Amino acid sequence: MAFQAGGQRSAPRPAPVTPEAQAYLDDYAVLLDAVPHPSFVVDHRWDVVLANGAFRTLFREAGPHPTAMPDDNFLRYVLFHPDAPAVLGEAEHESRWCLPMLAHFASDIECHGHDHVLQAIRRDIAQDPIMEAAYRQGLPHWIRAVGEEAVEHDGTVRPLRHPDARRTAAECRVVVETSRSLEELGYRRLTLVLRETRRTPSRERRTRSGATHLRVVPAAD
Repeated sequence: MAFQAGGQRSAPRPAPVTPEAQAYLDDYAVLLDAVPHPSFVVDHRWDVVLANGAFRTLFREAGPHPTAMPDDNFLRYVLFHPDAPAVLGEAEHESRWCLPMLAHFASDIECHGHDHVLQAIRRDIAQDPIMEAAYRQGLPHWIRAVGEEAVEHDGTVRPLRHPDARRTAAECRVVVETSRSLEELGYRRLTLVLRETRRTPSRERRTRSGATHLRVVPAAD
């Protein structure tokens, strides 16, 4: 599902409005770095405000991309970065990461329709016929099929492959935590709690080069 998006990179994120808010974020960054699991803070655009060392390690093999680096905008990374499936579950990347993120994006753009960053993401979706079909036709069908709970992030278990060969994590539980201070700044925190398993890795990497429509949704009429 990933493709080379051609939109604008997210605009620089504004600093908190008060020194107290900035001091809080500085201390919160120290807290994040003490967490052994990948943990990051995003705003309503999915721009990454803070990320810990475990997050950077998880996505360290992501190749250069003009708009979809994981520590810049996590939504763009999931949808548009060609290396994302290697970390986010290969064959399950579409159904268990992309479609839930698209569902949340649909809600975000409904609430913040005039936001220029969200509008740029929407334009990039529209530029790819497969992505547009997923967003307009496939997404409603998928939500009806799997239920509303499938689009929630908090508590869900999703596929994940750690680049460190010594780790056997094949999935993670997404935990969403938002303190009052973060909420007042318009931010939320997500932690990917690695779950060690004995699953056998996928035999081969699937690519999108020959796809004509998303495997997890019906083709558009």
